[in-house]
Amino acid sequence: MKIVLATRNAKKVPEMRAILAEAGVEAEVLALDAFPDAPEVPETEATFVGNARLKAKAIAEHTGLPAVADDSGLSVDELRGMPGVLSARWSGRFGAQNQDRANLELVLDQIADTPQERRGAQFVCAAVLVMPDGTERSAEGVLSGHLVGEPRGENGFGYDPVFVPKGLDRTTAELSAEEKNAISHRGIAFRALAKELAELV
Repeated sequence: MKIVLATRNAKKVPEMRAILAEAGVEAEVLALDAFPDAPEVPETEATFVGNARLKAKAIAEHTGLPAVADDSGLSVDELRGMPGVLSARWSGRFGAQNQDRANLELVLDQIADTPQERRGAQFVCAAVLVMPDGTERSAEGVLSGHLVGEPRGENGFGYDPVFVPKGLDRTTAELSAEEKNAISHRGIAFRALAKELAELV
């Protein structure tokens, strides 16, 4: 079986392949690079699952294959759940130079006077599977923790340098790839979705 992962991020493909293998699903995982004419799908929904569904449906319809898509971001308690679905473009239009750093610095500025005990935050990921016949399944993964005041670590991206997972004293940018994948919000969502796929096939 072939499955399309609706992303151009090559790092997600081996992760999904390994997760499917764990669930007992034998499948060839393809990224969007295998479909040069695949549509770019704007993330116009107000929720993570809504955006993931948009992408998965469009790619399943385009390729005629099962498609998996995800959307994720940072939810900060003190900011009432924001930046949320706007995480990748919190400081302005998506794709700007040094956007990751600008997004991170804006969040830190917004909680600069917030005491540490109120700096709770979560990384949230929604993943959606759409089969060629229109059948849908979705799953969510949440990694809880808190934000620190200064970036630490070089291994992550986005908000990783200021996010410390619950029970740890290192930011996600200070974890190895293996450590991060074992607890990540995307890994949690993908593993739950892989179980759904195993039942469907």
